Amino acid sequence: MADWKREIGAMTLYVPDLGEARKFYADAFGLDAQPMDDDTAMLRFEGILVFLHQSSTAAQPLPEILEEAAKGVGQLAIIVDDVDAVCAEIAGRSVQLLTGPADRDWGMRTATFADPGGNIWEIAQNLPTADD
Repeated sequence: MADWKREIGAMTLYVPDLGEARKFYADAFGLDAQPMDDDTAMLRFEGILVFLHQSSTAAQPLPEILEEAAKGVGQLAIIVDDVDAVCAEIAGRSVQLLTGPADRDWGMRTATFADPGGNIWEIAQNLPTADD
């Protein structure tokens, strides 16, 4: 058996409009998506590269897709120290939340939002436990 890390180093998100997606990621995360070619740009998150690839098959998400995604289906999460502070920051950049911020039964405080391609992002923080 090969000895290798099972760590995701990069992923690609398909978007209907690369310019709109680049603007969204600049507004939401303060990240400048570096152009790779006419249809692709790259974002550098801590520990992972995210490629945005414009695809004619990546249509604007239907409302029912966003509704289902808001339930926690197929989302990407970023763990932070203060969900409320991050939500206030991104709200100042006109990012619309789908859910939260709210305390969850599983011990986290979370909020979600969607990019222009319908990819759902979650901002989450661990809640203190009785042992903390």
